[in-house]
Amino acid sequence: MELIIVLVVLAALVFWAVSIYNKLVALKNRYENGFAQIEVQLKRRYDLIPNLVETAKGYLDHERETLEAVIAARNQAMAGLQAAAADPGNADAIKELASAEGVLGSAMGRLNVVMEAYPDLKANQNMMQLSEELTSTENKVSFARQGYNDQVTEYNTYRASFPPVVFAAMFGHPTDAELLEFADSEQIQEAPKVSF
Repeated sequence: MELIIVLVVLAALVFWAVSIYNKLVALKNRYENGFAQIEVQLKRRYDLIPNLVETAKGYLDHERETLEAVIAARNQAMAGLQAAAADPGNADAIKELASAEGVLGSAMGRLNVVMEAYPDLKANQNMMQLSEELTSTENKVSFARQGYNDQVTEYNTYRASFPPVVFAAMFGHPTDAELLEFADSEQIQEAPKVSF
């Protein structure tokens, strides 16, 4: 009879450990899927940027440096995305992507400021359509990033709670996943002030 009790207790412990392992795997898969959604939107944005630059080239003869900075920042961000997509659990790769996205956002901001000085460019149908698509894609990136960060937070919270924290490293989950925060997410966006 004692042997049966010991076997039942051992079976319960094994079942308990297996359930912890399965939950860690499920949560990791969720945040990796969340990153895949970000990857889709960022690739779309990276594909739109050269078209935007090409359309602007005809109008911005004296702004080649700005256009080249946008393309260089885009290429750097694409490389960061590829590295992060290869291993979404790699904190350094996620940080590199966030940094590259900050550089790209800054370059795109400078391009937008330059474009404001060219009314013909702003009125160009192609430019208006590309700008609208980029804005829509930016919104999708923000939404996907929010979903990813929610999944990472859920994974990190479970991984750090007791008893999973005891087993996490043993089960191949030695560190927390990294949140993906772009430079613009650190700044509080204020509404523009209008005065007459």
